[in-house]
Amino acid sequence: MAQNTRDAYRTVLRMTGALLPVLSFFGRLPVAMIQFGSVLLVTETSGSLATGGIVACALALGQVTLGPFVGRLADRRGQRPVVLAFSLGNAVAIAAYTLGAVAELPTPALVALGIIAGATIPGIGPLARARVVPLVRAGGGDDRLAGTVLSLESTMDELSFVLGPALVGLASVAGHPAYAFGAAALLVAVCGTAFALHPTGRTPRAAVEGPTRARGARPRLPRSVYVVRAGLLFLGVLLGACGAGITALTEELGEPGQAGLVYAAMGVMSAVVGLSMAAVPECFGLLARWRVATAAAALLSLPLVWTDSLAGLYVVVTFFGAIYAPNLITGFALTERGVPPERLAEGMTFAASAFVGGQAVTLAVAGRLAEAHGAGAAFALGSAAAAVAFVIALIARHEPPRRSRRGAAAQPPRAVVTPDAAAP
Repeated sequence: MAQNTRDAYRTVLRMTGALLPVLSFFGRLPVAMIQFGSVLLVTETSGSLATGGIVACALALGQVTLGPFVGRLADRRGQRPVVLAFSLGNAVAIAAYTLGAVAELPTPALVALGIIAGATIPGIGPLARARVVPLVRAGGGDDRLAGTVLSLESTMDELSFVLGPALVGLASVAGHPAYAFGAAALLVAVCGTAFALHPTGRTPRAAVEGPTRARGARPRLPRSVYVVRAGLLFLGVLLGACGAGITALTEELGEPGQAGLVYAAMGVMSAVVGLSMAAVPECFGLLARWRVATAAAALLSLPLVWTDSLAGLYVVVTFFGAIYAPNLITGFALTERGVPPERLAEGMTFAASAFVGGQAVTLAVAGRLAEAHGAGAAFALGSAAAAVAFVIALIARHEPPRRSRRGAAAQPPRAVVTPDAAAP
C-alpha cells in the first residue's frame, strides 16, 4: 500500500514537473499569512479583538466575492494572464493594507483596504487543482491518480496554513506582525508571477476550447455540487471559530504570540493525514469518507470548549487537526467529479470560496462572542457548525453526474451526492 502511494505521487510529479508544486505552494502561502495574520495585525494595532475579526472578515469576504469570478475568468481566458494580473495587484493591495493597519487608520478605511486585499487574491490553490487534474487525466490518469493530486494539493494547503500562521506568530514575537505581511506581498508578486508563467499555465484554456466554448454555453451544475459547497461552508465556520477561539484563549493566558504556533500545530497533523489520504482504498467511497470526516470534526472539536491551558490547547488542536485534510480533500474530489470540465476552475474556486466564506462571517461573529463570553463560546460555535456539516453529509445520497455534452462521451461515470429531497 505504501509503495503504491509513493508511486502515485511520483507519477503526479513526473507529469507536472517538480517546480510547479513548489511555485504553487509559495504562491498560496501569502493567503494563509494574511487570513490568519489579519486578526493578529489589526488586534495589535487597534487593541481590539473584535475590530481584528471585523477587518479579517472583510478581507475574507473580498476573496469570497471575487474568487469565483477569478476562476470563471481563468476558464475563459486561460490561467496565465489572469494569475499574472491578480498576483501583481494583490502584492500592492497587501502592502497598502499593512501600511493602513500600522498607521492605525479608522476601522472603515481598514475594512475597505481589507476587501481590496482579499478581492485581488489570485486563487493559486484552487487554480492549481484545476490545472493539474486535467493534466493528469489527459495523460491517462484515473480517478485514483486524480485523488492523489487532490491529496497533494490539500497537503500543500495545510502546510501553507502551518507555515503561514507560524511566520506571523514568529514575527509577532520578534517584533510586529507587519513584518510577515511585507514578506507575503513579496511572495505573491514573485511566486504568483512564476506560477502564471509556468508552461502548464496554458493547459486549462486549451482544455476548454471547442464547440461548447465557442457558442458561449455554460453547462449546468448538478445539485450535488451545491450540497458539497454547503458542507465546506460549515467547515469554514468551524475553522473560523477555532481561529477566533485560539486567539482569544492565548490572550486570556497572557501568551498572544503563541496563537500562530498553536494554529501551526493543528496544521501539521492535518498535513500528515492529508498525504496519507492517497492510500485510502477506492472501495471506501467519497460519500462514506465525507460522512466519517464530518462526524470526526464534530466529535474532536468538543474538547476545545473546555480547554483552559496552553499545554492542553496544543494537545487538543494537534488531534483535532487530523480532520481538516480529509474534509477538504473529499470536498474538492466531489467537486472535481461533479462539475463539467468547462467549469472546473470556477468550480474549484467556488468550493474554496464557500470554505473561506464560512470563515469570513465567523471571524467577525466569533471574535465578539469570545470577547463577551470567553474562548469556549467561540469553540462551541465551531462545534455546532461541524454537527451541521455532518447532518448535511448524512442526508446526502448518490446521484449519477450530469456531464456536459462535449465531455459526455469522454468522461466515465463518477459518483457524486445530492440531498435525498432533491433526488429523482
